[in-house]
Amino acid sequence: MTHDSPVLRAAGRPVGRYVTRPHLPGTLSPRPYLHPVTTPAGTAVTELGPADHPHHLGVGVAVPDVEGHNFWGGRTFVRGRGPTELDNHGVQRHAGFQLCDPDGFVEELRWVAAGVELLRERRTVAATGLTDTAWALDFTFSLTNTTRGMLSIGSPATNGRPGAAYGGFFWRARKEAGAPRVFTPDAEGEDAVHGSRADWLALTGADWTLVFAGATGTTRQDPWFVRTAEYPGVGSSLAHSERLPVPPGDTLVRRIVTVVADGTLGRDEAAALVRKAVNP
Repeated sequence: MTHDSPVLRAAGRPVGRYVTRPHLPGTLSPRPYLHPVTTPAGTAVTELGPADHPHHLGVGVAVPDVEGHNFWGGRTFVRGRGPTELDNHGVQRHAGFQLCDPDGFVEELRWVAAGVELLRERRTVAATGLTDTAWALDFTFSLTNTTRGMLSIGSPATNGRPGAAYGGFFWRARKEAGAPRVFTPDAEGEDAVHGSRADWLALTGADWTLVFAGATGTTRQDPWFVRTAEYPGVGSSLAHSERLPVPPGDTLVRRIVTVVADGTLGRDEAAALVRKAVNP
């Protein structure tokens, strides 16, 4: 294992690679990411820099607006102008591992824009085997405002683009010939689940399933951001309808647990694996 790109293992099997220092242009908002992430059988369930959205980088944390700075990549949505190319991109800099084992790590990161550190992040990632055909990725991030002033987190939605409240944990899934199925415990389809606050949300492809669950009360308050028709992606929305303030010295914490499974799971199977993953 190298500390620049450690391999993540669940029950002894390699299931992902974490890249700490990617060589990317600034317009992609360089940041550490997990890719490829695979099912126990080896099916890849992430994409890196796809043609439709080159700034989608596997699994990680991406925020399009931290006090006007873009940590998502690509264009910035400007009220009254729409998507606009701006020189406002920040970078998440790997500052070191506090722990780095085969089944997980604790990482320190600095969120820097225009030469100034805005946020300090502690990222905790763990992989746990669930069954012979499923494992869980436990992903927690804590963001602390290290400036002397108030910061606020926004999204294209809070800047005037309805339905585009992306920002936070984000998973760019594998794109296949057909759009994946998406469902929650009581709803199905992109229109029905996008923006919902369901306890868990499942995305199923040809021979794989991802089940995302907010693992804390605060995380479960964030609506889900979902795309299936345009591209397959799921994330949480830190700033859904209004900007999220982060006072100086304060920390926001979110925890998402994702079941990564072979095959296409139904509701009962998905719910059972989420219970096992969140409450082992």
